[in-house]
Amino acid sequence: MSLRYFLIFPVLIISAFSVASAHAEAKGDQPSIVHHDLSVELRPDSHELTVSDLVQVNVPDGRRIVVFSLAPSLSIERVSTVIADGDAVLAFDRYEGDQVAIHLPDSQSRWTVKWRYSGPVNDPPRDPRHLRFVTPNETAGHIGPEGVYLSSESRWYPDISGSLASYELAVKLPPNWVSISQGDEGGSPGQWSVPTKSEALTLVANQFVVRTREWKASNGQPIRLGAYLFKDDAHLADEYLDACARYLDAYISLLGPYPFPKFAVVENFFSSGLGMPSFTLLGAAIIKRHYTQPYALGHEIVHSWIGNGVYNRHDGANWVEGLTTYLTNYYYHELIGDEGQAKEQRRLMLFGYAVYVKHDQDYPVARFTRKTDEKDNAIGYQKTAMVFHMLRREIGESKFWGGLKALVNQSMGSYTDWSDIETVFTRVTGQDLQWFFDQWVKRSGAPQLAVTEARVRQLARSSSGVPSYESKVTLIQQNAPYRIPVDLQLQDENGSRATERILLGVAEQSVSIPTSFVPQTLVIDPEFNLFRRLERDELPAMLNLFVTDPHRTIILLSGESDDRAPFAGIIQRVQAQEGMRPDGERTHIVGASAKPTLSDDGSILLLGHAPDPAPLDLIRESCAERFSVTESGFRVAGHTYDGPTFAVVVSCPRHNLRGSVMTFLYGNTPGAVAKMARLLFFYGWQSYVVFNEGSVVARGEWDTTAASEVILDHR
Repeated sequence: MSLRYFLIFPVLIISAFSVASAHAEAKGDQPSIVHHDLSVELRPDSHELTVSDLVQVNVPDGRRIVVFSLAPSLSIERVSTVIADGDAVLAFDRYEGDQVAIHLPDSQSRWTVKWRYSGPVNDPPRDPRHLRFVTPNETAGHIGPEGVYLSSESRWYPDISGSLASYELAVKLPPNWVSISQGDEGGSPGQWSVPTKSEALTLVANQFVVRTREWKASNGQPIRLGAYLFKDDAHLADEYLDACARYLDAYISLLGPYPFPKFAVVENFFSSGLGMPSFTLLGAAIIKRHYTQPYALGHEIVHSWIGNGVYNRHDGANWVEGLTTYLTNYYYHELIGDEGQAKEQRRLMLFGYAVYVKHDQDYPVARFTRKTDEKDNAIGYQKTAMVFHMLRREIGESKFWGGLKALVNQSMGSYTDWSDIETVFTRVTGQDLQWFFDQWVKRSGAPQLAVTEARVRQLARSSSGVPSYESKVTLIQQNAPYRIPVDLQLQDENGSRATERILLGVAEQSVSIPTSFVPQTLVIDPEFNLFRRLERDELPAMLNLFVTDPHRTIILLSGESDDRAPFAGIIQRVQAQEGMRPDGERTHIVGASAKPTLSDDGSILLLGHAPDPAPLDLIRESCAERFSVTESGFRVAGHTYDGPTFAVVVSCPRHNLRGSVMTFLYGNTPGAVAKMARLLFFYGWQSYVVFNEGSVVARGEWDTTAASEVILDHR
């Protein structure tokens, strides 16, 4: 479907080192840095730093020139190397951009290069263009009175692409400032040690209130928990420390020992959701919202193993986000026994793919590198998560979790790609899994299933006189066949059910299913365990179907009067962002007074509030009894909401147009609409959401069982 560029996206968690830098894995014949020993003085008021860095670098093949990267805003005062009787100053050349070529005096395989440089790093974070959080391409790092953020994108220390290095870091700051970085803090404040190999180093500083807790995991491993929060939010420290302990214990049991000495939650001066080795950097607005859910803080903690401990190759596919999503956004619900929410997460993963991935814009999981829009999210996060779910179901519990631990154990501190993952699970299972990875990782798309025959007949009565029945079902794959297990569930009106699993590997296959009851309907994959493409008309009506419809009309019921003010933000977002839509389509925006002629396809968004003359015919033919406007309010899902503070966004299947919706944003007063209009696109997955004073008081979705059921033929 077309892309949701003009919406506020759902929460995005970014592993800063697994997606952000331009590093590629260092080849054996290329120079690489093995260690940094950095001393840094930060001067926030002037946006400047001064750095000395003792760099140990491997230089194979007798090279005499080594090229580093360093931010062009930084002035190099001196570069030298250690020789027998002191230091030898090295010549260097600065090229356009961030490249610095160092000339070595002779050929040897290991050099210690001493750098001294200073200058400003002053790129204030810009508002995010598409995503909810500022991403690395929206700041190259910043030193200022509001805070310090120096990541690999800042090029604040000399680096060589693809290096995996250890670090020692000493930070000098103004009074009352505190630094936080990777690894463990040494004997005095501002001394950081990173003995494990890492792709990059991030340094953050601010006027934090610091709370730490010495804690032991259930396996006996000591871990220092920390909360670096601003003064106004310092009272939230225990909540975050408790959540860190909870998630660490859960995932240590699944993935093995935690790979770092600490984990810290750090509050940021700009909107962010960033994961670094041993800490996470979360914007202040996020911290205040108690960001401790599995998809949030849990996601960041799992990145300590997956993404910040075991790395994905930057010249290859990003498998890290999909596996982390599977373990946190999804599997944590299984882990705590919430099977209903686990099923809901599987369902939403299929919904996201159906809504946001058009057939002609699909691509294989193996091509996913980073998320820039919801299409990438549906493939790289959600489909990839389901790939791991299906692998688990294919090989079984013990082999899946054993393989995952083996992957983490053997790959910690190194790069891993899909071929390495296939190798590990092939070894653990003793099975040839090439077909699985070819099908789900290298191939684009998803199975498209349909039933061409569903017939039931009564069999001869048994000797006991009990009747029995047999249902013949013919299932087809509408695209090139996949090798997949498919659950078929038969049910009657009394709730009796029987489920049969078939292994489908051909274009068409028939199966006979015996039951002791007379089945009425057939449901394919009732538990959403199979990743497949659902059609739009199999989904409940929701705002996201309007968003992704290539043909859209917005009807502004208040016309061009001042009453359109509550909807100004919605209109502006649509108009400002539509140029980014790859399909080139534009939303048609009209006033009700224009009496628009509605197209025979596409979705409609009605924007209005009392006393607008609601287009009752349009609403009635699509929503029927689900929604109606009353004299003093509105009625939705059987409940009436009267009073000036209520508003609603409700979507119904557009009459006689499969896959399109009629969505109505309506308030009992302009003020009721104004309080929720800016939040509208946060609620794109529900059929209806009712607001009172801008807060959600009811939500739900229309039943789509009939759309996904097949009625059995009893003739």
